[in-house]
Amino acid sequence: MRPLSLPPHQQIFAAFAVYAFALGNFFPRLPDIKAAMEIEEGALGLALMGAPAGTMISITFAAPVLARLGHRRALLILIPLLAIFFAIAVQATGPLGLFILLLPAGLMIGATEVLINVEADRVEAGMPHRIMNRCHAFWSIGFGAAGIFGAIMAGLGISPQAHLVLVIALTLIVMWVFLSGFQPAPARASDTSEDTPLFAVPNGPILILVAISASAMLLEGASIDWSAIYMRSVFDAAPVMGGIAVATGAFSQAIVRYFADGYVDRYSPPRVARTMLCCMALGVLLIFFAPNQASALLGFALLGAGTSTLFPLTMSAAAQRTDRPAAINVAALAQFSFMAFLVGPPLLGLVAETYGLRWTFGIGLPLIALSIALSGALREDQSKTT
Repeated sequence: MRPLSLPPHQQIFAAFAVYAFALGNFFPRLPDIKAAMEIEEGALGLALMGAPAGTMISITFAAPVLARLGHRRALLILIPLLAIFFAIAVQATGPLGLFILLLPAGLMIGATEVLINVEADRVEAGMPHRIMNRCHAFWSIGFGAAGIFGAIMAGLGISPQAHLVLVIALTLIVMWVFLSGFQPAPARASDTSEDTPLFAVPNGPILILVAISASAMLLEGASIDWSAIYMRSVFDAAPVMGGIAVATGAFSQAIVRYFADGYVDRYSPPRVARTMLCCMALGVLLIFFAPNQASALLGFALLGAGTSTLFPLTMSAAAQRTDRPAAINVAALAQFSFMAFLVGPPLLGLVAETYGLRWTFGIGLPLIALSIALSGALREDQSKTT
């Protein structure tokens, strides 16, 4: 098969999907990794902190390194390295080893996040309509595909080690087909890191936006980290069901993200946000009280749909504020929101070990209530196209 020549927006869609596939195959295998190490949820959660630690370091320092390396070269290096580092990480025999081996995977995650989101913004600037939510829809599609593939591998009894080596080969093949001709989009006139400190301190309005997005960020991360283990532990489900739970949340998230830009243009951001938050709340309640696997999967579907648009809406609101430069407001929101997304879910392992896996999700209900109460802070005019 020859490499495909794709227009810029399709190239960035492919980049989001391939990146998510390389990332997502690790999570459906967490029940097997936990069982092999003979550890409880708390120890596993602390071990998983290795990836967030690497990601936060990389998000903070990646931009100048990527600029020096060049976005094309960086993209073609980072995604295969991500698959390789996850394949190495599953060789760990204990939680400390897993923590250490996940650090370089986290570094790749942070740098790739910065790169593909910058590229998406640059491509969008040359388009007559928004594509950012659609880009993240393709991330969800890639992650959902990883969940299905992980479910198949677990169902066939293939070890996580062999599975993730196979992911390296698949990632390289798909990248050659869809991304070997990747060309970075032209930089925007506003692209500069001079006005943005390494660590941007949020002011009061940005802290409100952090609070609005925190429930979605925490629960999306919880679904990624713990849905497979939830299915296996709560219902004694077959190994394949763990991957299906991961895929269910990702695909429902993808569907909503794919069509979200039109709804944001049509309705006010606060109304869209409240609808998504109510969907999240219903999903959490279903997961918490689920009497069977089907109810739990419906809960994960609603949770995935509900988490789909909150972070993009708050990012748009931060960028539109005029009290400080947009770059500082966006950086402050991103850094603090990513802390909830990256650090919170692994720490929920301690909640699961103490109170049970249902509380891993149930603990998010007060945060959803807080987000609903504050959702009026989202700017009405962010629904306008750029």
